[in-house]
Amino acid sequence: MTLTKEEKSKIYNTFGGSQSNTGVSEVQIALMTERIKHLSKHLKNNHKDHNTKRSLIKLVGKRRRLLNYLISVDIMRYRTIIKKLNLRK
Repeated sequence: MTLTKEEKSKIYNTFGGSQSNTGVSEVQIALMTERIKHLSKHLKNNHKDHNTKRSLIKLVGKRRRLLNYLISVDIMRYRTIIKKLNLRK
């Protein structure tokens, strides 16, 4: 399952401020979080799917690196994104 255009535009508007602001770290983190949720749900039903498991681990690491970058750049932006997405370290 991929995200539909409507779902992506909602994420862009919520975290990026506008439709064209897709490269902001917050938008990228939010998109990765949605993909992580979907892959986690898939792995609960298909626990022997090792390729998806590997993809999930890589995606979580990529999101973690983006969050670490956001901490070093602006701690307040990090705290707001963590609060909005209900993430914790």
